[in-house]
Amino acid sequence: MKTTTLSPEAARKGKKWLLIDAEGVVLGRLASIVAMRLKGKHKPTFTPNMDCGDNVIVINAEKVRLTGRKMTDKVFHWHTGFPGGVKERTPQQTLTGRFPERLIVRAVERMMKKDSPLARRQMRNLKVYAGIVHPHAAQNPVTVDVAAMNPKNKRSA
Repeated sequence: MKTTTLSPEAARKGKKWLLIDAEGVVLGRLASIVAMRLKGKHKPTFTPNMDCGDNVIVINAEKVRLTGRKMTDKVFHWHTGFPGGVKERTPQQTLTGRFPERLIVRAVERMMKKDSPLARRQMRNLKVYAGIVHPHAAQNPVTVDVAAMNPKNKRSA
């Protein structure tokens, strides 16, 4: 067997647009599927050092689910850089806040390779929208039903 390496032109040609509805889907399972599609690991022509993944559009980001008590008990911390600048926010505060799509973006970001120019380039192929309206209808995205892939992907409560 021969190992093939994908050229940049072939990587750009093979890109598709995918549409994923996040309504009722578990956040971690959604993020892992989106990260895999962004990297291109689902393709037989996967090359680790090339951006051969697809463009992914996620709609209904405000209706994503978390299992257990993570919605209220999980706390994300960050520091502003100023003295006493430790901030914290729960997923529930993020989803009810001004930018609910950030929860999905950060979850996918944490599943990509850390401190990598390639991962930053691949993250630009992710478009997340809080509602059902998106401006990418001209690209004719193919719908991927993440909820139907596995019964555990969709939670009712």
